[in-house]
Amino acid sequence: MNALIPDSAQEFPKTRPVRADPPSSFRLEVDDAGIAWLTFDLPGTSVNIFNDMTFRDLNRQLDNIEHETSIKALVIRSAKDKVFIAGADLKGLRALPPEKMEELLVLGQRTFSRLAGLPMLKVAMIHGACVGGGYELALACDLRVASDDDLTRIGLPETQLGLIPGWGGSTRLPRLIGLPRALDMILSGKLVKARQALKLGRVDEVVPREHLEHRTMALVRPRLLEPKCGPSWLKRMKTRGWQLALPLIAFKTRRDLMAKTRGLYAAPLKALDVIIHGFGRSIDHSLALERQALGTLLHMPETGRLIDLFFKKEEAGKKALPKGHALPVTDVAVIGAGVMGAGIAHWLAGKGIRVTLTDISPEAVAKGMERIQKLVAEGLKRRAVTKKEARDTMDHISPAHTPVPLHRCQLVIEAATEDLDLKKRIFAGLASRCSPDTILATNTSALSVTALATTVPHPERVIGLHFFNPVHRMPLVEIITLPESSDDTVATAFGLVQRIGKTPVLVKDSPGFVVNRVLIPYLMGAVRLFEHGQDPKAMDDAMLDFGMPMGPMRLLDEIGLDVAAHVARTLLVSSDVLTAMVAAGWLGKKSGKGFYIHNGRRTRVNTAALDLRKQGGEAMTRQHLQDHLAGMLSMEACRCLKESVAASAGDIDMAMVLGTGYAPFRGGPVAHSLTLGNVPTNS
Repeated sequence: MNALIPDSAQEFPKTRPVRADPPSSFRLEVDDAGIAWLTFDLPGTSVNIFNDMTFRDLNRQLDNIEHETSIKALVIRSAKDKVFIAGADLKGLRALPPEKMEELLVLGQRTFSRLAGLPMLKVAMIHGACVGGGYELALACDLRVASDDDLTRIGLPETQLGLIPGWGGSTRLPRLIGLPRALDMILSGKLVKARQALKLGRVDEVVPREHLEHRTMALVRPRLLEPKCGPSWLKRMKTRGWQLALPLIAFKTRRDLMAKTRGLYAAPLKALDVIIHGFGRSIDHSLALERQALGTLLHMPETGRLIDLFFKKEEAGKKALPKGHALPVTDVAVIGAGVMGAGIAHWLAGKGIRVTLTDISPEAVAKGMERIQKLVAEGLKRRAVTKKEARDTMDHISPAHTPVPLHRCQLVIEAATEDLDLKKRIFAGLASRCSPDTILATNTSALSVTALATTVPHPERVIGLHFFNPVHRMPLVEIITLPESSDDTVATAFGLVQRIGKTPVLVKDSPGFVVNRVLIPYLMGAVRLFEHGQDPKAMDDAMLDFGMPMGPMRLLDEIGLDVAAHVARTLLVSSDVLTAMVAAGWLGKKSGKGFYIHNGRRTRVNTAALDLRKQGGEAMTRQHLQDHLAGMLSMEACRCLKESVAASAGDIDMAMVLGTGYAPFRGGPVAHSLTLGNVPTNS
């Protein structure tokens, strides 16, 4: 008999409610075997979150559990379909005055400590997102059983919001899984699927969702007759053996953090201090360190900007358009099997959409399929997908090197080379192969979508869908709308982008849209500084210190100098030095030479490029370079806002953070302009 499946209905004893509480976000029932089932079900919302009210509700139920002598074990579960517990109510937390904020931090810590101290087995039965405070509750339990559903994600993402786990996560996790693994989880803030969480020790069991309750009972029942020995059931790591290694671990981790963040982000450094100085000490001492660090971080403006960006991204991923009807999309054709076309096809297929991938020759299609197979293999290696998901992805893609009928496709995405005439010919040819209501989209990064719409009989169905490279890593999609675009076309595109897990930003058809419109003047401004004698590495270092993931000269090499020059010309910007470098075959990293010489992982300044400069000039200080280059980003972003290229400053800032890696803690180029005292129009 399968141990996960009950052999009779007796496996599910009848439950009875415990005490008639006033309306509560927690429901407590006890079955005949003495197992208490505590269900978190916050009314009026699709997610469970912790705030003052839910903590007080939980404490009332803990009172009931302590007074109910028949209870021998406790299982905590969620009534929500997609979320176990989403963590803290960040909006409410930020609105609290300092003294109330401190009270909530203390209340959360005491509640979870009280849960951990209950003299019975405690199990967190996890399905859906278990993050932040939700996982801290799970850490206060003795066992964590998770469903293997794709919705289940485990982690402590607080450092990505400028915070640290402050309800016991920074204290209990290192004692559960050891310092190295705990540091990696907390400092990175990354969420992982249930299977990977099991491998890393973050949960104890992973089972199919339909067996979750059966397996939980199978784990609990053998322990019902064991003596009530309280939290000793919690699997703890011995801390004594780590004490000698603490200084070395702290030194290496801090060094790596500084190399990665240049000390610009306070939260990971605070988290490191709390974990190192609290490890091996009493729980109460470590919890006090958590509260102190959180109290400091919550009042930092950088934290506020990170949280604001988080909410903007969440809103963009969930909000519905005010008008228009989003049509279901099951079949998509991607025209062009190059890097972008293959990347788009791979991502759509991975989300369950049937994709026809076409190009002009068998060789081009074969290369595209080879790229997709490589992406799938990389996903398997990183455990981002299962073997079944990998097979399903490949099964959803149909390659074609000859024109095929596309009438069953609700959407066609053109992803050919950035050549307007070529794209026009493709669009003109699509009209006869598609149904009259098929949406025609272009993945252009800067060309006129309006010009493409003139080539088809129904311009109202034309739209831009600008994915960013690499597609499987970049979360942003710019949706370029035209005055002619129908409401249904826009709504369908917006809904599809949300459905495939990307963040949509609506922009008007304008040269470069938002991201390239802001980015290219900044990059070309750096080229002009180079022409006038500024050192490329000095400029890159200045912008790394500002918080950019890569300096402008290195970014130009990564993009490709030929690509950058082409996009710049589209925006009516040019550079003699850039033109000369492209003519010499210095295309950046892909050719091994650009502003830098690229030799594997090693790079050095291309001194031959220095000879192309027209004139020398006095070297600018790092601060002057940083102010000048960052100012160019903010200036162009504010122009976009003034011209209503996007609907709001928040949309522009979010697009720049997600599309270019603009320093998130600065909030975006418009937000940064505000910190300097500039008030952009339409803000």
